[in-house]
Amino acid sequence: MRIIAGRAKGRVLNAPKSGTRPMTGRARESIFSILAGRCEGAVVLDLYAGSGSLGLEALSRGASDALFVERDRAACAVLRKNVERVSLGGRVRTADVALVLRDVPGRFDLIFVDPPYADDDAKVRGVLELIDPVLARGGIVVMHRQLRSEVTTPDFLHTVDERRYGDAVVTMMERAVE
Repeated sequence: MRIIAGRAKGRVLNAPKSGTRPMTGRARESIFSILAGRCEGAVVLDLYAGSGSLGLEALSRGASDALFVERDRAACAVLRKNVERVSLGGRVRTADVALVLRDVPGRFDLIFVDPPYADDDAKVRGVLELIDPVLARGGIVVMHRQLRSEVTTPDFLHTVDERRYGDAVVTMMERAVE
């Protein structure tokens, strides 16, 4: 797996040996094509970060900062090495996503949500609701989920794009500016 574009284009990222499901390069490329210039200067939150490929791609494309959240310690070890290798900044927290969302300071312009397929829909809906206070006005949430999951868009967001990649769906949701 490699960074697709930007300052770190071509840098190789390692993936954890187990416990994560890396997003395909095709899906990542599509996401960042849709986001276009939205990464420039953005503050990014990468939830269920795994290898960190989404947040690191955003940093490579001009995001100003990224917080990576992953609860699996082995995945975090790989993630920390990837953050070091790319050398564009970013902080890693080894913790449960819901706990971090309850106390994380600041607002984020771009939030990636890529939960394990094993997480039930109610848990994922709960995480989406916890995003409300930390998502900036005009902010974007990009969610990667299993096709058969039944997670709906929360009231504070509206869906701007949705695409299917094999047995996965990527939904982009935006908070209104006003």
